[in-house]
Amino acid sequence: MKHLVVLISGEGSNLQALIDACQQGKIAARIAAVISHRADAYGLTRAAAAGIEAKTLNPADFASREDYDRALAALIDRYPPAVIVLAGFMRILTSAFVARYAGRMLNVHPSLLPRYPGLHTHRQALANGDAEHGTSVHFVTDQLDGGPVILQARVPIFAQDDEQILAQRVKTQEHAIYPLVINWLLTGRLSLRDNVAWLDGAPLPAAGYAAD
Repeated sequence: MKHLVVLISGEGSNLQALIDACQQGKIAARIAAVISHRADAYGLTRAAAAGIEAKTLNPADFASREDYDRALAALIDRYPPAVIVLAGFMRILTSAFVARYAGRMLNVHPSLLPRYPGLHTHRQALANGDAEHGTSVHFVTDQLDGGPVILQARVPIFAQDDEQILAQRVKTQEHAIYPLVINWLLTGRLSLRDNVAWLDGAPLPAAGYAAD
């Protein structure tokens, strides 16, 4: 069975959705390891409870980002993964690390990219009076939150929403679409070619896959 390695920083709700999807056969792989740069990340507890190896790699133990990413790659390669999954991983990866796993590394970002890359996406959507918000699954490239979009899910924004309510509405969609995209990549339907996402032999538009 193919392996996934999941990188996390915090609570791990997307990780839990992936654990559940693997157990339900929705993802054609097993999660071989979960790695965090924070020892207090609750996602590590989720991983351990599911019988998954949970590892911490502390950036304070390394002299540079480059040294850290080399150690992270060495740890990842102990579980040789078909796909590296970023699930709330809050570190900027070096170019060498990204190149090492080009076409095999996915991220889910809580906005309708290219709108609102970076942090505080829900706050920005509310402050700007947006009528809708959402989430994007994309390939990881050198550009922060700028890799080719594969699939997006949109949610409405209501007048009474605050950041917490909106975040939860977006997370519900993330939990649905992330396993789907991971399985596309695992089964050969999805690929990255010349910085364009391809699905079923056809290039995807800038906003990713759109159902008829």
